[in-house]
Amino acid sequence: MDIERQFIGLKESDEKVLQYIYVSNYPKVEQFILGNSGTTDDAHDIYQEAFLAVWRNVQLDKFRPQNETAVAGYIYQIARNKWLDQLRSVKNKKTADLPDEISHQLADTPQLDDAEMGYLELVKEEYERLGDPCRELLNRFYFKKESMREIAAHFSWTEASAKNNKYRCLQRLRNMIINKKENGIP
Repeated sequence: MDIERQFIGLKESDEKVLQYIYVSNYPKVEQFILGNSGTTDDAHDIYQEAFLAVWRNVQLDKFRPQNETAVAGYIYQIARNKWLDQLRSVKNKKTADLPDEISHQLADTPQLDDAEMGYLELVKEEYERLGDPCRELLNRFYFKKESMREIAAHFSWTEASAKNNKYRCLQRLRNMIINKKENGIP
């Protein structure tokens, strides 16, 4: 497919062009992720994020392909960077148990000051206003410690959809909190 047709198809959200670009560029990204400690599910999630980023950037006139391989290269580069970022974040998230004496000291000291308690109350209030689907999704993930696979099955979604919906729910909660704080409401 020529570059102008790809560009116009992305710009106008032409279903056939989007499908062509999506299907034809996935194998290279999957090969990279599988070759770098990833799974097929990881590849699907990362590829979907990369594809959406390219599509959004074309829509916002932040990217205009200059040659026949520009879209494929751009998708691959974004996916590669996202995967490497994910690998780095997992590598840096090593945890260790605190010695018993420090744990006891922390248990005996108040954890939150008044400002922090106020913020926590704000988060609780906005969480309640979030709406049932988002509350249930976040509750299942953060409090019940369910996996994305379990959450996706419960809602009859794909894992990628579950991850995207979790992200959107968190963003909505953050925006609600920020809006309330910016409007001077404690």
